[in-house]
Amino acid sequence: MLIGTAGHIDHGKTALVQALTGVNADRLPEEKKRGITLDLGYAYTPLSDGTVLGFVDVPGHEKLIHNMLAGATGIDFALIVIAADDGPMPQTREHLELLDLLGISRGAIAITKIDLVAEERLREVVKQVADLVKGSHFAQSPVFALSSVKEIGVKELKAFLEQEAQSYQSTPSKGSFRLAIDRAFTLKGVGTVVTGTALAGSVHLDDNLVISPAGFSARVRGLHVQDRKADAGYAGQRCAIALKGDFEKSDLHRGMWLTDPALALPVSRFQVRLKVPVAQKTLKHLQTVHVHLGTEDIVGRVALLDCKKAEPGESAFAEIQLERETLALNGDRFILRDAGGQRTVAGGKVLDIFPPGRYKRTPERLALLDHLATQDLQTNLRFLSEISEVGVDLERFRLAWNLEQDEILQLCDVIGLQVIADNQSRIGLSANVWQNLQNSLLAKLEAEHERAPDMIGVEFDRLRRMISVNLSKPVFEALCNSLIADGSILQNRAWLHLSTHSAELSEADRTRFEHLKVLLEKTPFNPPRVRDVARLNGMAEFEVRKLFKRLSRLGELYPVARDHYFTAQAVEALAQIVSQLNANGKGATIASLRNTIFSDGSGGRKVAQQILEFFDRVGYTRRLRDEHVLRHAETDRDRTWSVR
Repeated sequence: MLIGTAGHIDHGKTALVQALTGVNADRLPEEKKRGITLDLGYAYTPLSDGTVLGFVDVPGHEKLIHNMLAGATGIDFALIVIAADDGPMPQTREHLELLDLLGISRGAIAITKIDLVAEERLREVVKQVADLVKGSHFAQSPVFALSSVKEIGVKELKAFLEQEAQSYQSTPSKGSFRLAIDRAFTLKGVGTVVTGTALAGSVHLDDNLVISPAGFSARVRGLHVQDRKADAGYAGQRCAIALKGDFEKSDLHRGMWLTDPALALPVSRFQVRLKVPVAQKTLKHLQTVHVHLGTEDIVGRVALLDCKKAEPGESAFAEIQLERETLALNGDRFILRDAGGQRTVAGGKVLDIFPPGRYKRTPERLALLDHLATQDLQTNLRFLSEISEVGVDLERFRLAWNLEQDEILQLCDVIGLQVIADNQSRIGLSANVWQNLQNSLLAKLEAEHERAPDMIGVEFDRLRRMISVNLSKPVFEALCNSLIADGSILQNRAWLHLSTHSAELSEADRTRFEHLKVLLEKTPFNPPRVRDVARLNGMAEFEVRKLFKRLSRLGELYPVARDHYFTAQAVEALAQIVSQLNANGKGATIASLRNTIFSDGSGGRKVAQQILEFFDRVGYTRRLRDEHVLRHAETDRDRTWSVR
């Protein structure tokens, strides 16, 4: 369990931590000289069960709230310190407000310096404390009256904290590792070290991590957990991690994150639910604020989504727009302070780190944010799957909530989602969405057949875009395969059509083509162009062009270049040649294709270039510098010809 102090300056927070642990958490010379805490301090004490209790001592000065908030990241338990002589003071109230906004609900109250006051004054302060915490998370927290100097009541508080630690249910070490860096320094013989509280997952020696948003790769070369040397650290523990990588200590600072590479997802905006404290001022739309998230303090703006202003005591949905990138995940807590960093404006929880660029205030979008605010994964995923017209990107959902692979699959199973996956994505679809996509595909085909009855069907990618530009290829392929399997649609080379539709040439056109086809097959890899076919056969050029266009719709010819048609058999043979040229670990080039198909001198570089550009255009290959490689060639070298 990790305990964080809270309270006004000079109320004895550091002295109390020292009385409980024997460690003076003030580490800076200036702190020791002036007798006040300026930055975060840390102390540890072993417990009887062998575990270690950690303390984060925070400064109490009003100008150091940003340091206090950095220290509050990841604490499990708040120790609210109030001096008996002063009683509750401004920073006592402010720290209490911040703890409430951060969702920290477990704690104890220590009334210090009781050796300096009379019994009557102590009773008065106890009453003031009761009034202070009334209605807060700490209304039922135990109160300990003590003196750190004379060690009165310290043993009782320590015994209570040990009991709380032993009964505390530690944070499950699920998901990928993430740690908010609060210190970075160099140790002789060790190198660069960063410290912070592990917020999720686990870290081990030799793990490869990323320092984000800077993007530095780092390897774990040493590890101390709760002030002890260790081989692994887990969520909820204080970790000091020695790192090796291509960076200097000066490159690192408080506010950065040390994470698993999968979670290195810098964001500059995210959507939230926030609450304005009762004692604060009205929050206005597009108000400039300091955003405290993790251990970072970034200037940003608040774009309110469901109102024009949020009054004290009210909650609202908003988009936080940052001046620079940081990391965040759904469920992270944050605090907003005014532009001058003088007072708290609001606080809340991150709901969506992948917000849309448009339609942010529609009823549907606000309904989704309302569901996300419940933090119930089943509810969220079920609702998302019903409103997502092309399915839910399960990988984005998993990363946003930092879930394990098996967790997201179990969720899909419970909810009853159909999961369609390939090497790069995983999409979840509800039964209703799947049925709607099938109905849309059939309706689009029917409309196209009515519009162009002489066409055999619709090209694969064009039909996908007609349904939705956001529909992924794996989902569309699965959709087509299911409809082909049940006989609703058919595929003819590059075209899809309803099983009830057919497009055929007239008998006269078929007879004409049989004569023209001989000319094309004579030099199949460099057939004569439309004007040359017309000249050699005595037909009008526009008649040949119209006939060839009709044949291309039927899949018997392919327009490889303008007015340059190849037979389907020739294109299939060329596709096999390109595949063979890719088999040696390199892509096909203009020179290698020309030398392969025109060894007799019947064609040249320009035609080879047009053939490769055609394959790029229809999606069979893609250009990589001077080479044309099969799409997904690294996993499918023998892929057969298809415009898919």
